Amino acid sequence: MDHGAGSKRHLGIYLNDHLAGATGGVELARRLRSSNSGDPEMGEPLARICAEIEADRETLTRLTERLGIRRDPVKPALARLAERLGRLKPNGHLRGPSPLSPVLEMEILASGIGGKLQLWNALEQAFGDSLDSFDFHALAERADRQGQEVEELHMTAAKRAFSP
Repeated sequence: MDHGAGSKRHLGIYLNDHLAGATGGVELARRLRSSNSGDPEMGEPLARICAEIEADRETLTRLTERLGIRRDPVKPALARLAERLGRLKPNGHLRGPSPLSPVLEMEILASGIGGKLQLWNALEQAFGDSLDSFDFHALAERADRQGQEVEELHMTAAKRAFSP
């Protein structure tokens, strides 16, 4: 196998793995947005972050199409399933939401955003400005800002969950 074919194969695997992660991230962000929609501190920031995460997944989808990468239908489906199964974790309450849930969910969301930041940085390193309609540097900056905002929301959730 020549290096070019192997590189495209590896890129395809990498982008499909990130698409799966982005699918799980969108599901989690939507759930956080929905469960905090009336919250004066968390509602608006989570709605904005959710919209950006949805847009980032669309950008990643467009990128795979532009590069001629075949999308794996199984990985995103497994990511959706994993996100839904994650809701079944014990949270200290038999019924209803627990104040611990948003703390843990923000940590998972922050981890996904961190992975997305690494993705955009890796793609900027690999492609530079050669893909005209993709500004990887701006996407990385947005992911960095999202990570900072989620960290602030995480601290708010933690204070609510753990303060006497």
